[in-house]
Amino acid sequence: MAEHRILILNGPNLNMLGKREPAIYGATSLDDVKAQSQDNGNRLGLEVDFRQSNHEGTLIDWCQEARENHAGIIINAGGLTHTSVSLRDALIASEKPVIEVHISNIHAREAFRHNSYISDIAVGVIVGLGPTGYRLALEAMAEILD
Repeated sequence: MAEHRILILNGPNLNMLGKREPAIYGATSLDDVKAQSQDNGNRLGLEVDFRQSNHEGTLIDWCQEARENHAGIIINAGGLTHTSVSLRDALIASEKPVIEVHISNIHAREAFRHNSYISDIAVGVIVGLGPTGYRLALEAMAEILD
């Protein structure tokens, strides 16, 4: 059912998870995160629609689509977190609850990563807990939607 369908968006370079900078991002692949998220969604009674794109416009299109087809959005926008006003605007326009997730602790990294264009419009932010952040975000989203 659409009222229980959650869109999980992953931005640029997250397709390289498990390969790119494993000291920062770990050894878990995005396919592993997808499988875990779908399992966790099933356990929580949520349908998980898990997507990744390296293209800002595609992510924006998906946020606009979510307005009609999803109950909430969980997003790891990758580097677009720190640069994209357009993605922020699309998340607002979705009129859905948004939870921001980051695998690494963006506040313990380079100064430019400390700013997020998403955090202040999100109902919650989970940073630095690795792939566990996706599970926690799904649990929180299930509570928000109840």
